[in-house]
Amino acid sequence: MSAEKIKSIVSASIEVKQKLLSDTTLQKTISDVVDEWVKCLNAKGKILFCGNGGSAADAQHIAAELSGRFYFDREPLHAEALHVNTSYLTAVANDYSYDEVYSRMVKAQGRQGDILVGISTSGNSKNVIRAMEEAKKRGMIVIAMTGEQGGKMRDCCDYLINVPSSDTPRIQESHIMVGHILCELSEEKIFSKNA
Repeated sequence: MSAEKIKSIVSASIEVKQKLLSDTTLQKTISDVVDEWVKCLNAKGKILFCGNGGSAADAQHIAAELSGRFYFDREPLHAEALHVNTSYLTAVANDYSYDEVYSRMVKAQGRQGDILVGISTSGNSKNVIRAMEEAKKRGMIVIAMTGEQGGKMRDCCDYLINVPSSDTPRIQESHIMVGHILCELSEEKIFSKNA
């Protein structure tokens, strides 16, 4: 029984990726986001990431690929996940509201031309939406990574990467794959002469 269940889960994950593979519109969006990342990072801008739970882990993972290294040794890129300072996070959640933890950090760090990537499988995380709204006020490029419907984040972003699924684990698996694609292609374009 467990072997069949395992096959079923793997098949479901493959099915979502097959949908991504055949969705030329979504592939174009991902390509456009690569161009935005490259433009921002070449101009010495920064990419900020935010999400909750597994999406926070994805935010931190993708930021680390940019600020550390991905496929080859090169200069670090300015990328940061906004939840990693737990003293800040718990102070703002306590003194203001958990809904304000990311928007307040965007207000402190975000500059025109920088990028905010909000990650939420539902697309309805209040603290991520508030951060996106603050980023728009500051002239930042806003990218949403969500599930199929896009939720409320659909209406407050410049680019929507909405994974074609409503199953949280399958969406998260695809988010990290898309994150790796974005990192690989951005690194390639920025550092290709040094590769």
